[in-house]
Amino acid sequence: MMKRMKLFCLSFCVVTLIAGVAATDACAQRVMAEKTKIVAKGPESLGPALEPYLEKYGLPALGAAVVKDGRIISIGTVGTRRVGQKIPVTTGDRFHIGSDTKAMTALIAAMYVEEGKLRWDSSVEEVFPELKRVMAPGMGSITLEQLLSHSSGMPGDDEPLFTRLIMESFSRENDNLNDARYWMLTKWVSRPIAAAPRRRFAYSNMGYIMVGAMIERVAGRSWEELMVERVFTPLKLKSGGLGPQSTVGRTDAPLPHKMVDGKVKPMLSGVFSDNPLVLGPAGTAHMSVQDFARWAAWNASAGKQGPRLVRPETLVKLRAAVIDVPEMKSAAPGTPSHGRYALGWGEVKFAWAREPLIYHAGSNGMNLALIFFNPNNEFAMVLMTNIGGEKANEALAALAEELYRKHGK
Repeated sequence: MMKRMKLFCLSFCVVTLIAGVAATDACAQRVMAEKTKIVAKGPESLGPALEPYLEKYGLPALGAAVVKDGRIISIGTVGTRRVGQKIPVTTGDRFHIGSDTKAMTALIAAMYVEEGKLRWDSSVEEVFPELKRVMAPGMGSITLEQLLSHSSGMPGDDEPLFTRLIMESFSRENDNLNDARYWMLTKWVSRPIAAAPRRRFAYSNMGYIMVGAMIERVAGRSWEELMVERVFTPLKLKSGGLGPQSTVGRTDAPLPHKMVDGKVKPMLSGVFSDNPLVLGPAGTAHMSVQDFARWAAWNASAGKQGPRLVRPETLVKLRAAVIDVPEMKSAAPGTPSHGRYALGWGEVKFAWAREPLIYHAGSNGMNLALIFFNPNNEFAMVLMTNIGGEKANEALAALAEELYRKHGK
C-alpha cells in the first residue's frame, strides 16, 4: 500500500513538473512573440536625409515617404509648421497637395463610367443638353476623356474669362459649390475652342471644373461629398480634407507660406490661404505624408494593396498616356512641363530613372507636393513642402533624385 502511495505521489510530481515546464515554455513563447512584435522593423526615418534641404532651399517644412511592395519603407518630416515659431511637423500633419487632386477626380469619374452613368466619350452637350443652344461650335462634342487629359482643344488657364468667372463666383451667395461650378460652365461653353481635340495639350483647371460638374450632374451629389465617401473613407485616408490644411485660428497643420516683399510669410487659414473652393476637382485636397504615401501605394499596386474601388484595367486606363506635353521651361511649379499626360496622371522620363514614372505635381502657389510611382514594381515616393515657388520645386526635384537612387533600383 505504502509503495503504491509513493509511486502515485512520484507520478503526480512528474506530471505536475512536466505541466509546469510546458506552461512555462508556452509563456516564454508568448513573451518572445510579443517581444518580436515590439522590435519588428518599422519604416526607416528619412529625417537625417531631409534636414539639409531646409536651410539650402529655404523651406519651412519638408516631408517625404518611399513605398515598396505596398509598404512604407522610409518616411520622415522635418522643419516647422510656421516660420518664426518652433512647432515641429510630424508625419501625421496635413500638407496641401494641389493638382495631385486631379487623379482623385479622375478616379471618381472612372467609378461612374463603370456604373454606366458616364462613358469616357460622354460629351458636354450629352450631359448638359439644356445648354446645347448656347454652346460654341465644337464645345458640345468635347468628351470626358478629353477634359481629363487636357486635350479638349479649349483655351488653357491663361484665358482671361477663366479668372473673371472665378472672381464672379464669389458673389453668388446663394450657390453651393456644385451650383457655382454649373454656373461657371454655363458661361464658359459659349467660348470658342482654340484647337481641334487631341491636337494640342493645354493645361486646364476649368476642364476639371467641368468634369466635376459632369460628375455632380449624374451623381446628384457634390464633388466634395463624393471625395469623402468614395476616396478618403474607403482608402482610410483619415487626414484627407479639402481646402486650407489648417483650421481657422489655429496652427494645427503646416501653414502655407509665400514670398512677400522678399520675406517668407506664413498664411493663416482664410480666404487667401488656398485656391478658391470652386476649383475643388482641379486641386483643393490636403492630407498627411502617411496618407499621401498610402494613396501612392494603392495606385502603384493597381488597387491590390487596399479596397477594389474600380477594376484593375480601369486603373491602367487612367495612367495610359493620351497626349504629349510639349516642353515648357516656363511652366509654373506644380504644372506639367514635359512628358505625356493621361487621365489625372502624367508620365515622365526623368534623367535619373531607369524607366518612365507615373507622376504628378500639385501647388496652390504656397505649397508643393510631388507623387511618383512605377506600376511595374510597385515602387512609389511622395514629397511635400509648405511653400511654393521655384526654390521649393528645385528642392523636391533634388530630393526625388536622391530617394530614387537609394530606393528605386
